[in-house]
Amino acid sequence: MQQERCSSPDRPLDPGCLLECDAERSADRLGCAAVDFPVAVVLPAGGSGERMGLATPKQFCTILNRPLISFTIQAFERLSWIGTVVVVVAKENHDLMLNIVKKFNHTKVKVVHGGTTRHRSIFNGLRAFSSTTDSLTPKPKVVIIHDAVRPFVEEDLLLKITLAAKEQGASGAIRPLVSTVIATTSEGYLDHSLERAKYRASEMPQGFLYDIIFQAYQRCSEFDFEFGTECLHLALQYCGTNAKLIDGPPTLWKVTYKRDLAAAEAIIKETLSMSACIIAGAEAEAVELAKALQKNLNMMETDVIPCAKESNTEYLSKTRNFIHISRTASNFLGTLDMVKRFEHTDHARLYPVVVVWVQLNMTNKSVDSQKTDELAFRTLASEVILGNVLLYGIQIDHTKVPEQWERSVERLAQITVALIRDRNAALTGQLLHA
Repeated sequence: MQQERCSSPDRPLDPGCLLECDAERSADRLGCAAVDFPVAVVLPAGGSGERMGLATPKQFCTILNRPLISFTIQAFERLSWIGTVVVVVAKENHDLMLNIVKKFNHTKVKVVHGGTTRHRSIFNGLRAFSSTTDSLTPKPKVVIIHDAVRPFVEEDLLLKITLAAKEQGASGAIRPLVSTVIATTSEGYLDHSLERAKYRASEMPQGFLYDIIFQAYQRCSEFDFEFGTECLHLALQYCGTNAKLIDGPPTLWKVTYKRDLAAAEAIIKETLSMSACIIAGAEAEAVELAKALQKNLNMMETDVIPCAKESNTEYLSKTRNFIHISRTASNFLGTLDMVKRFEHTDHARLYPVVVVWVQLNMTNKSVDSQKTDELAFRTLASEVILGNVLLYGIQIDHTKVPEQWERSVERLAQITVALIRDRNAALTGQLLHA
């Protein structure tokens, strides 16, 4: 079920299905068998982001406390058949990029300085592979050129682009035109319009035999370097290589304007919130609640597992969202063990891990006791958030009245989904009531 979601053409992979389980699963997919030659990537990231209207270039703007460019890098790094990712940045952003590589544990990245234009930056990136003395960037058979601000790129498309480039010498993704293209006169009047059905928008990624695109850049003119925008055109004009064009999915959109950052964040949050693991305590009431909650979380893929530590290992390494149900307030301290394992495996490095602690109230508590529980919970939440773990709490009163219990479970499911989807750090440590 999860694999079907990830491969849907209308839903972006979480920049490359960025969960560890997807990275492991990719090794068994078609790419490893089909690509038996070296492949590398060049990511030009030297833009200033003028259209964004922000002081920070868009590739370094943060989503869920992570720079946008890191999402794009991970989309390529997760694929075992891609070797090196050369990131081309402006000289003043070199140290910033190195810090991102270190902080988010990017292991395939080489950072080089860009040029004054996009084509000069791409050429600098290609030159990184031309040095025979640098073993870290061996010359690839095929090189993929992609935008640093297009994080939603799927493996299936990358595979098609790569194989087509090997066979044809060049390949590129295309999409139907959304708007009609018109030509205007020098006075500002309509001259003519193009028949939209005959034209396509050129998108990224684009793939090339390395020798072809490198030779094209060696031969191209200063005018091309200054004003050119299309790599495929250079391969055609200077090497006679006509690119194979491949229809891309709707997820190839580029983060261009400030509003696009909000859209990208919403997509990532939605993807991260599609599954959850419900950990039930040993008590019969906790197990009962876990099963009832699972039925109400019909919009999420959920698994219910017992509280035994040996049963949690696999889920703790593959899941981003956890719902821990217990009858006693002190049981929320068991999340410390989970957090330690997150730290040990770097599970929370790239994305926040959400833990929703559900306290099943079996007796009426005193006000003082409730305040003590809440204080301890807030303290724990403030500690684990430093490790990129968002800890939320929900209290639900147990009742034997069927109608009342059903409404409480429905309310619990609604709150849980909202917490997991929003991933709002401001709400961590709060004890909500279902």
